Amino acid sequence: MLANLEFIDLVYNKAIVAPMLAWGIAQLIKVIIELIKNRRLDFSRLVSSGGMPSAHSAVTTALATVLALEQGFGSPLFAVSLILAAVVLYDSAGVRQSVGKQAFVLNRIIRELKDRRPMTELEHDLRELIGHTPFEVGAGVVIGIGFALFWVLIGP
Repeated sequence: MLANLEFIDLVYNKAIVAPMLAWGIAQLIKVIIELIKNRRLDFSRLVSSGGMPSAHSAVTTALATVLALEQGFGSPLFAVSLILAAVVLYDSAGVRQSVGKQAFVLNRIIRELKDRRPMTELEHDLRELIGHTPFEVGAGVVIGIGFALFWVLIGP
C-alpha cells in the first residue's frame, strides 16, 4: 500500500511531471522540424541533444516556473531551480555551442584528410549538433515556462 501511495505522489508531483512533459514536447518539436525541413521522420531526435528548441532549457525553466508558482518566488527551492536553470541556459548557448562549432571545423579537416589518406586511418565524424543558438535556448525557455504555467494553472 505504501509503495502505491509513493508512486501516486510521483505521478501527481507537478515539479516532476511538468518539466518532463515540457522536455517531451520540445523533443517532439525537433522531430516535426526535421520532418518539415528534410522530409524524413527521424525518431532519433526524440532523445538527441542540440537543435531547435532546447529541451534542456524547457526542462529547467519549467521546473523553476512550477516551483515559483507552488512554493513562491521567495522559496529556497525556487532559488536553487532558478540558479540551475541559469547555469543550464548559459551552458547550452555558450560552452556546448562552441563545442559544436569546433566539431564542425574538425570534421571539415577530417574530410580534407580523407582525400589524401586511406579511410581506415580516420575515425568517424564528431557530433556537430551539440549546443544551441540563443534563439533555440529562448524557444526552450518559452516552452518550459508556457507549459509549466498551463500545467499548474489549468492542468490536473
